[in-house]
Amino acid sequence: MGRPTTKTDLLTAAEANYEKLNTLISDLTEQELSAPFDFSNDVKKKEAHWKRDKNLRDVLIHLYEWQQLLLNWVHSNQNGDCKPFIPAPYNWKSYGDMNVEFWNKHQNTTLETAKSMLQKSHSEIIKLAEAFSNEELFSKGVYKWVGGSTLGSYFVSVTASHYDWAVRKLKAHRKNCA
Repeated sequence: MGRPTTKTDLLTAAEANYEKLNTLISDLTEQELSAPFDFSNDVKKKEAHWKRDKNLRDVLIHLYEWQQLLLNWVHSNQNGDCKPFIPAPYNWKSYGDMNVEFWNKHQNTTLETAKSMLQKSHSEIIKLAEAFSNEELFSKGVYKWVGGSTLGSYFVSVTASHYDWAVRKLKAHRKNCA
């Protein structure tokens, strides 16, 4: 399936990719769970996240924190407090630094806590998406605070697309462990 462009497709892809992620996690061996992520030998993996995330907890926390961005952004703007998606002092050019801040913030978070946080966050995101109509999610110009995109595209990004990113990362880690 391509990138979702309807509410039904968004909800279906979000749930399917979340399930795919959880199935992969449950299939990881103790050795795969305990081995630190190391992608330094793969020259194709140049993006900062390949160096940043050292374990499954880091990946789950990254997903959780981006979902919190969406939840806080939508709730603030619905309540008349006009806020950008990326909170100050960050922006779309410096969000990599924000990701490092998220990483630092959770170095004492356990894997079990991270799993629980993401599960709760995922449920909240799905419930929030369900509260919007298809038009509110996927028509441009519905909410001034969304800018030139659609609200639904943000939901897709922090669910289905981000889960797919996490699955690719975990599969690459598993391959390294083999």
